Amino acid sequence: MVGDQAFERESGAQEVKLGGPSALRRMMLSGLAAVSYPGSQAEQLLLAPQELRTADPSFATEIYNGHFGLAGKLADIGAQSPFEINPPSASWARELYGFGWLRHLRAADSELSREQAKTLVHDFIRLRRQVPSLAWQPEIVARRVISWLSNSVLVLAADEPEAYESFLKELTAQLRYLSAGYRDAPDGVPRLLSLTALLYGGLCIADQKPVVDRYTKPFCRELDRQILPDGGHISRNPEALIELLLDLLPLRQCFVARDRTPPKELTDAVDRIMPMLRFFRLGDGSMARFNGAGPTPTDALATVRAYDDIDGAPVRSAANSGYVRVEAGSTLILCDLGPPPATSLTRQAHAGFLSFEMSSGDAPMIINCGAPTPEFDEWRLYSRTTPAHSTLSLEDDSLAEFELASEDAEPETDAALIGPLNPQGAFSDQGEGGNLRIKGSHDGYVERYGVSHARQILIAPDGNLISSEDKLSTRGLKSPDVLIAGAYAVRFHLHPSVKAQTMGDGMSAVLVLRNGETWRLTANAEEMSIEESVLLADPRGPQVTSQIVLSGMMGDAREVRIVWNLEKTGDEAAPHALVDPNDPPDNRSNDS
Repeated sequence: MVGDQAFERESGAQEVKLGGPSALRRMMLSGLAAVSYPGSQAEQLLLAPQELRTADPSFATEIYNGHFGLAGKLADIGAQSPFEINPPSASWARELYGFGWLRHLRAADSELSREQAKTLVHDFIRLRRQVPSLAWQPEIVARRVISWLSNSVLVLAADEPEAYESFLKELTAQLRYLSAGYRDAPDGVPRLLSLTALLYGGLCIADQKPVVDRYTKPFCRELDRQILPDGGHISRNPEALIELLLDLLPLRQCFVARDRTPPKELTDAVDRIMPMLRFFRLGDGSMARFNGAGPTPTDALATVRAYDDIDGAPVRSAANSGYVRVEAGSTLILCDLGPPPATSLTRQAHAGFLSFEMSSGDAPMIINCGAPTPEFDEWRLYSRTTPAHSTLSLEDDSLAEFELASEDAEPETDAALIGPLNPQGAFSDQGEGGNLRIKGSHDGYVERYGVSHARQILIAPDGNLISSEDKLSTRGLKSPDVLIAGAYAVRFHLHPSVKAQTMGDGMSAVLVLRNGETWRLTANAEEMSIEESVLLADPRGPQVTSQIVLSGMMGDAREVRIVWNLEKTGDEAAPHALVDPNDPPDNRSNDS
């Protein structure tokens, strides 16, 4: 059996950092739980919440053949219990102890899968005091509680009273432990999930009204704090909205099933989130790859969107979340203009301020690399850096700094992100028939390089021309003498379906989209090149793609302006000159 020390020794430094509460802490929480939990010992289940996550029935066959595949890792368990082997990764262990895989066995709907489920739940109960500390992280306990409740019909049988009683006793113990420890959950989705699980327990188990009464108020308070007025999440991760809805929607149904009115905060939060899902979708239906968003869970997105009864176009500016969405003709641009979230929420956040994604019609065009799936965690730190985003970087450095455990250490994969300093962003519509303007600036490079960065993007009303500028400047800075003659790079990461080729003049490139459209990128940078890139946010794993890079040196210049234009070419694109009354053409040159 793998204990805490063995798990940490075999899994490496990262797993030590991601371990759960210590044995002493677990003992303290267990003691506190015995007196603080308002509910009684569970004696009867009344509800099984609806499971909205997609299930794979073939999982039962894999277990029968001695394989246990989770989080992209396949463990050969043979005749052993998965709780008795050395976990192949921390992500695999998280999923194992969260029991979300029970839904796959339920979907198999066979006598074999039912027996497998009963055996595996019994194994955990039998070995619970020996499982690694990771299994007692509050968010994993919460997922375990919700999974047990949602799939209780799979593991309970009326003609097995001893097993029924044992399961309910252990379920009560899990809820008691969670009630004492939910405040230890990391800020953001994990903490909200912990409170959600407590409410599930109060609603699904008979005679638990005190549990619902106790935790409804902190749940609503946390929900109001985490779901912003525009419907975004405080982590600024678009994917978090889908994950939350997969649990919030069935919770709302449980209130109704118990003949209780769902809290207004819950109903309002769902109503705010739904339009924001539309906000973050690009023309091909994928979700924008900002701040920890990985591959679009298309099945989950389709499931939650089926509950969207609030029709209408998404807003252009989500000011609370810090994003802008501009639709002009068939062109769609999403841009990150937001300040960083609280430090406690930045362990998955990306240094992608002023980056943008773009599609034309249903064809994706410019993207960010996005976050990888758990089995490719070695890419995660890179995915969070500025060069992994479609924006400007200086010296291949990030515009925000990763927190270090020590001065000489490398950043951890989940290091907190600090900065950028002084982020400013705005969107404006210059009137009927006028241009659409996105602009922003930050001082993320000031302390290290003595340079500020400003970006402006002008979109023609028909969407066929985007005229933009990235400005690096030491003007107005208090200590311009710290300036380093740094190299800049303006990156345009391209979707794998886009074909790109530079032209003979070295100042332009042609992009061919999968829908047949042709776009031309021109720039005044010192050099334009096509380099290899990678789409990390893909369910199949990292996909090789390309990026266009505009590069040059800051040198001794006090200000450098990199002007670039994207224009749709061909018969379908009528020329549309952009006019910016606040930035005349004679100001658009390099100033040394």
